[in-house]
Amino acid sequence: MEKTVLGILAHPDDAEILCAGTLSLLKNAGWSVHIATVAMGDKGTARHSRDEIIKIRNAEAKKSAAIIGGTYHCLEIDDIYLFYNRESINKATSLIRKVRPSIVFTSSPSDYMLDHEISSLIAQTGCFCAGIKNMDVKEEPFEPIPSLYYCDPIEGKDKMGELVHPSTYVDISGEIETKTKMLACHESQQSWLLSHQDSEYILAMKQFSEKRGKEINTAYAEGFRQHLGHGYPHDNILKEILGDLVVTK
Repeated sequence: MEKTVLGILAHPDDAEILCAGTLSLLKNAGWSVHIATVAMGDKGTARHSRDEIIKIRNAEAKKSAAIIGGTYHCLEIDDIYLFYNRESINKATSLIRKVRPSIVFTSSPSDYMLDHEISSLIAQTGCFCAGIKNMDVKEEPFEPIPSLYYCDPIEGKDKMGELVHPSTYVDISGEIETKTKMLACHESQQSWLLSHQDSEYILAMKQFSEKRGKEINTAYAEGFRQHLGHGYPHDNILKEILGDLVVTK
């Protein structure tokens, strides 16, 4: 088994909000960490030009990943214009084959915006296609399909406002400061989200992590659901690696 984990989510900062604590724990356990975004983050500004904000957000994402010795990748698709199509599937499959992860984290299948939902579909298919021949990608296929986990949707609610209940919780109490430092790297988003979505960035992350923590009687936690469809691994590899820090329900 390759001790490599890949978080592939929609935008720069999504991994920091949703799974950075778990990524940090895996790094501490000797795993190689990769963080990828499907989109470039080019709409996340009220001040900068498209080229300016892409450059800024790329630098922020690299700085954040470096905190846990991780590598940042981008599939370089425009925000909002994410589609489940040949281009996006090939890009995701190519990255997954390059990285060869045993674990993949991605966005929730139901969330408040379609960028997250489409990213989830793209990552799911990219994992399934890791070992499929005759794809329009140059990288060699590999088996088995990576273990795939869906992160919580934002605020823990699906797009209908219904609460989503994790099946796997990871106690990140010891990593909350690292998670906070990683999210703080995305300075360009703090004022933007406050004005656009009335969201105080880091405080909202900590409050939600605390909420998940209370659900398993710890200080802070992250929640996940494992993809258990035909052909995907069904063993809970996070439990195997992180032991008592993982609680299943």
